[in-house]
Amino acid sequence: MRALLNAKGLRFDSAYPEPTPLKGETLLRVRLAGICNTDLELVRGYMAFRGVLGHEFVGEVVQGPDPGWIGRRVVGDINAACYACETCRAGRHTHCPNRTTLGIDRRDGVFADFSLLPQANLYAVPDSIPDEMAVFTEPLAAACEILEQVNLSPTERVVVMGDGKLGLLVAAVLRLTGCDLTLVGRHEKKLAIAEQWGVRVRLAGDRLPERQADLAVECTGSPSGFTDALRMVRPRGTLVLKSTYHENLDMNVSSLVVNEIELIGSRCGPFAPALRLMESGLVDPRPLIDAVFPLDQAESAFARAAARGALKILLKP
Repeated sequence: MRALLNAKGLRFDSAYPEPTPLKGETLLRVRLAGICNTDLELVRGYMAFRGVLGHEFVGEVVQGPDPGWIGRRVVGDINAACYACETCRAGRHTHCPNRTTLGIDRRDGVFADFSLLPQANLYAVPDSIPDEMAVFTEPLAAACEILEQVNLSPTERVVVMGDGKLGLLVAAVLRLTGCDLTLVGRHEKKLAIAEQWGVRVRLAGDRLPERQADLAVECTGSPSGFTDALRMVRPRGTLVLKSTYHENLDMNVSSLVVNEIELIGSRCGPFAPALRLMESGLVDPRPLIDAVFPLDQAESAFARAAARGALKILLKP
């Protein structure tokens, strides 16, 4: 099969071995896949991953332990956990110490014709959700995770830092709470998408009020974004980190202590609510699509995804 590998740099392979399902696994034909910032960081050396990249996808089951799943359109939780250890039994499977992670850690990803995931990880895609929406399920679930971690009321002041793909999806989800929401970014074209959703937007260069936000969500992926987000949070407020950073952060820990800031790391999230948001029409992520490339032009797609101002780049096998 065809596949895009991270092997000391990007490499397209037109004759990569087709995967063979192990017990409990399904073979998936990839219909559409999305490039995210984590993929770009992996190419730069994050996690030292080697193998097929990609974890955002919608696919079709072609082989698996349950014949009832064959032919169904699916998305999938990227964490392949053991479901037997103490962490899994406590309901924290995304932190299973024995897990592999699709396209990120010891499990080939979806930038290929075919991929593997345990059947337990799959979620059926409703017929009303087209592939171009379903491919956003994983990052939309990550945005939904914030509301699993933070109780957010309509009276609270919230700032989302970063108008990239994840920042926009976070704003799309948090706006549904009725909170006093502001999205801060550097690109007027991207901010215009949020404005169409009814979200208040501000340019990063504007003078922004400090120590006013009850909650700030950092989605820029840059150390300066973290610093700006921390500056926005009021004493005893909350700072949620949705970014992964290849480089180390130079952070003022004393300010966290003195101002009693609650710092929350936030990663993967629930797939079922993400699918419901799209099925109901409450969130339509398709305005975030920048371009669609065929799989054999994946290296060009990565170059486009890394370009300044790019939004979601999709790969179509």
